[in-house]
Amino acid sequence: MIKKLLLLASWLPFAAMAQEKGMHFEHGSTWAEIKAKAKAENKYIFVDCFTTWCGPCKYMSANVFPQEKVGEFMNAKYLNVKVQMDQTPKDDEEVKKWYDDAQKIAKDYSVRAYPTFLVFSPDGTIVDRQIGGGEADQFIERFTASLDPNQQYYPQLEKYKNGQKDTAFLRKLAYLARDKYDEKNASEVAKAYLAQQKDLYTPGNIDFVGKFTNSSKDPGFDMFLHHGDKINKVLGPGTAEAKIMDIAGREEVFPALRTKDDSAPDWAALEKKVKAKYPSVAEELILKTKIQYFSYKNDGDNAVASIVAYMKKYGHKADPQALNEYAWTIFEKCNDLKCIEQALEWSKRSFKDNEMPAFMDTYANLLYKAGKKADALAWEEKAMNKANGDEKKNYETTLEKMKKGEKYWN
Repeated sequence: MIKKLLLLASWLPFAAMAQEKGMHFEHGSTWAEIKAKAKAENKYIFVDCFTTWCGPCKYMSANVFPQEKVGEFMNAKYLNVKVQMDQTPKDDEEVKKWYDDAQKIAKDYSVRAYPTFLVFSPDGTIVDRQIGGGEADQFIERFTASLDPNQQYYPQLEKYKNGQKDTAFLRKLAYLARDKYDEKNASEVAKAYLAQQKDLYTPGNIDFVGKFTNSSKDPGFDMFLHHGDKINKVLGPGTAEAKIMDIAGREEVFPALRTKDDSAPDWAALEKKVKAKYPSVAEELILKTKIQYFSYKNDGDNAVASIVAYMKKYGHKADPQALNEYAWTIFEKCNDLKCIEQALEWSKRSFKDNEMPAFMDTYANLLYKAGKKADALAWEEKAMNKANGDEKKNYETTLEKMKKGEKYWN
């Protein structure tokens, strides 16, 4: 026992050294105390806004922050702070003490995506924000840029608010705000830029409008709604219609699906309402929404009927991902051979240009359900050979069930 204790005691300093190699995060201090310390030490403040459920946040904490080169850079230049943005029953006292500050930070700096990294100058002024994780070298590069006033986001935004409105500056700032997930300012700056344009239908402006049209209130919406041919010529066939359908779905359709008593929507009334505003996309939008709704409700019969109706009229527009999803739903929910034969055609189209193992697996399962065992075995083996890891193991399991002649669906 004594020997074990001695070994433990001798190991502890090395454990501490290992921890010190990575980023050092402040503990036991309030937000006000951290800002005061940063000012006294003339250091920038790095704030990791994370949640307990965020996968990329966990990755950064486990794989990037502990690296020695990351620690060397960040500890020298920044005071590092972690702020948990969600609240859970397992939160300790330190996290609970930050609840109010976390809510204020989220509100003041529009923190809606995770992880969001905020950067404050030594005097406590917000100067930059970075969104999303990344590997160590990229992380260091990003936060080297955050120390450069010419690359910091908020000083550029301040120039705009102080009156700088030249075209080149507005265009660059709009894209920067969008990259920083600052939707409110991105929209405002984009409108200011577009207001200066004499011709909105140049290729460059159409591309810009496409990136900043997210609601029916945005200035570019009318271009997509009434001049789709010009939009599609630059951005590609069907782009205008897809944009209108996306916005109409979010603004007109999806809110109607959230009923207080969880009752089914009045589909006919909903389609009539959408058709009055957006006649060119109403039918397609409602059919696609029905597929999503009935699949979510686990209503197999209606999901299958909606898929068949959609594919009959709009199947030529379905992308590989949609084709695979629809085919898989048919495999799981439909026992009618005619229906399965239709799904086989959709499934085969899904991997025509890209032999993704998952899409080939769907095709093999449909073949097996259709009674074409030999073909099913060949395609499932092909999918298995192209796959890796757990995906490969899953296909091996399916292949064995097929060989044994098992029925493995409901």
